[in-house]
Amino acid sequence: MTDSQASQENPSTHVQGILYGVGVGPGDPSLITVKGVQCIQNAPVIAFPAGIRGKLGVAEQITHQWCLPHQERLALDFPYVQDEEQLVSAWTTAADEVIQRLNDLQDVAFLCEGDISFYSTFSHLAAAIRQHCPQVRIEAIPGISSPMAAAAAIQEPLTTQGQSLLVIPALYHIAELEQALDAADVVVLMKMKSVYPDVWKILHSRHLLHCSYVVEWATWPQQKVYRDLSDRPHLDLSYFSLLVIRQPQANPLNPY
Repeated sequence: MTDSQASQENPSTHVQGILYGVGVGPGDPSLITVKGVQCIQNAPVIAFPAGIRGKLGVAEQITHQWCLPHQERLALDFPYVQDEEQLVSAWTTAADEVIQRLNDLQDVAFLCEGDISFYSTFSHLAAAIRQHCPQVRIEAIPGISSPMAAAAAIQEPLTTQGQSLLVIPALYHIAELEQALDAADVVVLMKMKSVYPDVWKILHSRHLLHCSYVVEWATWPQQKVYRDLSDRPHLDLSYFSLLVIRQPQANPLNPY
C-alpha cells in the first residue's frame, strides 16, 4: 500500500511537515541557541509575526542573519488588540497558511522573540493548527525570555534560594500591582509603558523606588537601564520595556 492510499484510509497517518516553534531570544542574535539556529537553517519555510507599518517584525529582525536566501519567508498577521473575536480569526487564518505548507511536506519554523512558551503567540497558533489538524507533529525549542535578559542587564540575580517571583504580563488594574507586591519577593512588570506613572506612585508610597529597575530594549544595541527610580516619575519608555522590583528582603547577598 502506498503512502497516498494509507492516508486516504486513515487520515491520522497522513504524512506532513513538522511545525517547529523557535524561541529566538530577547534581541541579540547571538543569544539564540545552537539548536534554534540549526532548526531555522534546516527549515524550508520560516514563519514569523508580521511587522507593522511595513517594518520588519521583531523576530524577523533578530534572525535576519541566520536565515538563508532560498527559504520561503511567511509573515503572519496577528493584530495587537484585546478583542477575542479578532484574535481567533487571525490565529485561524495564520493556521490555515501554515497547514498548507505542512501538507506540502514542508517543515515550518515559526520564530518568536523571547521564549516559545512564555506569553508567546506560538501557543495560540499551535493550538489553532492542532484543532484543525490533530495529527500534526509540533516541536518547541526554548529561548531566553526578557525577564532573564533584564536580570543580566541590571547585573543582579532575578531570584535566589527560596525567593518568590511574580510576573505580570500586562497591568490593566493598578490594584494588581499592590497584590503582587504583597505576595512576592520579586515582581516583574511587562508592557508597562502606559501605566508607568501610576506604578511609580505606588513604588514611591511603598519606598521601593531605590530597589526598582527599568530595562528598555534588553540586549539590543539601544538597550537602556534605569536604576533607582526616585527621580524618574515620567520616563518616556518604548513598548519593549519592563520593570524589575526587588523588595528589600530580596536584595542579593552577593551582587554580580
